[in-house]
Amino acid sequence: MKKNIIYIVLVFLSLGAVSCDFLEKEPLDFLPPGKYYDTVEKLESNLAGVYDELASNNLYGFWYIYRLGIEGDESYYGRTTPVTGPQVNDFTPSDGDINRAWISLWTGIGRANALLDNIDTNPDIDIEIRDRIRGEALFLRGYYYFMLVQYWGGVPIKLSPTKDANKVDIPRASAKEVYEQILVDMEQAEKLVADIQTLNYGGRVSKSAVRGVMARVCLHMAGYPVNDVSKYAEARKWAKMVMEDTEAQHKLNDSYSQIFINFAQDKYDINESIWEIEFFGNATDAFTNWGGVGYVNGPQTTNLDVGYQLGSLRATHKLYKSYKDGDLRRDWSIANFTYVHATGDKKFLTDTSVVAIYNRHAAKYRREYETLLPKAKTATPQNYPVLRYADVLLMFAEADNEVNHNPTEEAIEAVNQVRRRAWSKGIKSVQIVNGGTGYTTAPTVTFTGGGGTGAQAVAKVQSGSVISVTFNPDAVIGLTRGDGYTSAPEVVFTGGSGSGAIATATIFTAQDAELTSSETADYQSFKQLIQDERLRELSSESLRKSDLIRWGQFIYEMHKIRDHVMQYNPGASYLRIFSIIWERHLLWPIPSVELGLNKAMVQNPNW
Repeated sequence: MKKNIIYIVLVFLSLGAVSCDFLEKEPLDFLPPGKYYDTVEKLESNLAGVYDELASNNLYGFWYIYRLGIEGDESYYGRTTPVTGPQVNDFTPSDGDINRAWISLWTGIGRANALLDNIDTNPDIDIEIRDRIRGEALFLRGYYYFMLVQYWGGVPIKLSPTKDANKVDIPRASAKEVYEQILVDMEQAEKLVADIQTLNYGGRVSKSAVRGVMARVCLHMAGYPVNDVSKYAEARKWAKMVMEDTEAQHKLNDSYSQIFINFAQDKYDINESIWEIEFFGNATDAFTNWGGVGYVNGPQTTNLDVGYQLGSLRATHKLYKSYKDGDLRRDWSIANFTYVHATGDKKFLTDTSVVAIYNRHAAKYRREYETLLPKAKTATPQNYPVLRYADVLLMFAEADNEVNHNPTEEAIEAVNQVRRRAWSKGIKSVQIVNGGTGYTTAPTVTFTGGGGTGAQAVAKVQSGSVISVTFNPDAVIGLTRGDGYTSAPEVVFTGGSGSGAIATATIFTAQDAELTSSETADYQSFKQLIQDERLRELSSESLRKSDLIRWGQFIYEMHKIRDHVMQYNPGASYLRIFSIIWERHLLWPIPSVELGLNKAMVQNPNW
């Protein structure tokens, strides 16, 4: 089902790509470079090569989604090895993971530049085809630069292949200049790429993807370190274009968990998932574009039928406590179970102490839902989200609040859409009115009426009376409170040799999900609410650290986690992840090898 992207990377594109210095020398015994671009098939193949670097092991394929320390205050690297690296915030400019990410991003830029430089080699190719490919290549070049500027700050701007080996020393542009070039590329791309309904899947760049990512770029440009607050209006504009696109018809998936199950099962939902990184195959078939989604960042298990998962990311107590009762995102995002390795069954967790919560795994990407068999131990076909419609709604609300310096009804409704989708439509609580008498065993509890189904609970008996009703645990929504209730069901007790037990139920309503008056009281309270909502909605999607940095809160929030761990578990091995954070960690160091290759390059501060 991976449509239209043929992952064939031409040999000349992959040679010599070890830094931002890409050489294109005239070959002596091969076809001239232009011959690699003279048919539609060759252009598509070269474009596939530009896309492909995003799916490499160095980026969304493996390291970026679990070992580059992108999690911020939402989760942390939960393995004991390696003991140094960006995943534990203890690294140097010689770090291999940092260097590999740098190389991959520049490789993507180099491939885009080569394609853009040669795309018009054959003018007989339909200009609409060339322009659509041009648009995708421009956007991808901009996106690679966006990743670079987020993590390294200002970098050299290269917009064409290097053809002279003596001209490879290029000084860094400022972060502002890099962002401006990103916007130039993406604005051109927006006019050229196909709309998402024409593509009918999220694995390729569409107008919706360009507009949504441009909203993100503008929000980052409005924040640290560029602080160009005029870009809030631009971010609002681009997000609004996605929201008001009647042809694209974007809307939220009714089920939060289903978004991620779709990634595991190779199903597209272009209403919600606007752009995702493509992976397919299981390392035993003819396909080789598999990745590590689920394997590296799913809840830990060695059971091969479930799907081997390292459990590399563990949640913070802050993330867990950020969810309110009834928010179904919590127990999908944070595992409330551990797998029994021998059988693959689930053992539900009941300890909610601070120390226990810090030990729970991030759980959005679960291999048990994969349908491609056999499951390889270290390779998965799961796609990875880059842009979801929920993110667009939250970006709009944030930008609108900054523009108006006050929460508007439109911005509040955008956030409420995200929250209503996340909320339970099940039973909220059961209150014992009369415990009855004569119960020797716990009676069976059933719920009738109310328009809903699926609620499952057990009664607890003490001294012959029913004293409480507890819902059974559920690995997706936390507790089996049922779904679809429009009114309170009747609670019925049967069996147990007793009689007379009476209880009443209350249900969650849409109003429970709505923002409160205190959360929307003014600019500052709404700003804080949006920042917290992004934490709840977008955890484990590689966005949190860069969000915290652009808000100017990264060091502060990491140290808050440090102080919390110090209070409750001062001997924790993960304490140092949040402790050894200071200003230099706002940017990664320029790799040492790059400083040796490009004599005009200078290192980031304090590295």
